[in-house]
Amino acid sequence: MKKITLSLLFALAALSPTLDAKDYKEVRIGTDPGAAPFEFKDKDGKLTGFDIELGNALCAQMKIKCVWVESDFDGLIPALKAKKFDVINASMSVTEKRQKEIDFSDRITRVPSRMIAKADSKLQPTLELLRGKRVGVQQASTHEAYAKQKWGNAGVEIVSYAKNDQIYADLQAGRLDAGLMDGVEANLGFLKTANGKGFAYAGGAVLDAKIFGNGTGLGFRKEDAQLKEAMNQALKTLKANGTYKAIMNKYFEFDVSGD
Repeated sequence: MKKITLSLLFALAALSPTLDAKDYKEVRIGTDPGAAPFEFKDKDGKLTGFDIELGNALCAQMKIKCVWVESDFDGLIPALKAKKFDVINASMSVTEKRQKEIDFSDRITRVPSRMIAKADSKLQPTLELLRGKRVGVQQASTHEAYAKQKWGNAGVEIVSYAKNDQIYADLQAGRLDAGLMDGVEANLGFLKTANGKGFAYAGGAVLDAKIFGNGTGLGFRKEDAQLKEAMNQALKTLKANGTYKAIMNKYFEFDVSGD
């Protein structure tokens, strides 16, 4: 019997509201491997990280095959809508603006945003101290939206990059004064590494519920409600049976679930 494709299943779903997780054979997951420890490549070039392991665990729970597709972060939503893959798993914050374009799963993580700078810079995430400075952010991120809205029109130069690794490099080279990003990514991906020596968090958590949303989630096309529900059910199971916590404990020293 010819293997039923995911695209065909989606077409059938319009006729049958009882489509079950077991009907899915393969799911393509889009990610941007430039945000350690959530998604990155190891020394052998293999995709790894919290989101990658959790995505593979979700697929295993659903008994389907995961196929990972790499994309720059700012291209993830357009690529999802163009059906280049079926799910976004890239530590993407759930915001009102994004929810107008795509749907999201239940929350995956919730961690604060932080600014980083030279440890002796005395910078803080305030307009008064950042005026005349250059702040790096990731393209299409909530951090870019926040920085441009709060600081960009008032004397702070906001510089956008495809990946956070590029922000770290320009901080080291002195081309940036600060970077704004997910606090966990900044800590484990830079501050705790040899490259991050001499740098530190600059001020406390940067908070704005309207811009940063209420945590991260998996992204889905709006018409793919059955796939979203199937993955939500799998996520609930992984949280209940301890799999989520076991994966989380490999990458973080504290609870990032936000539950």
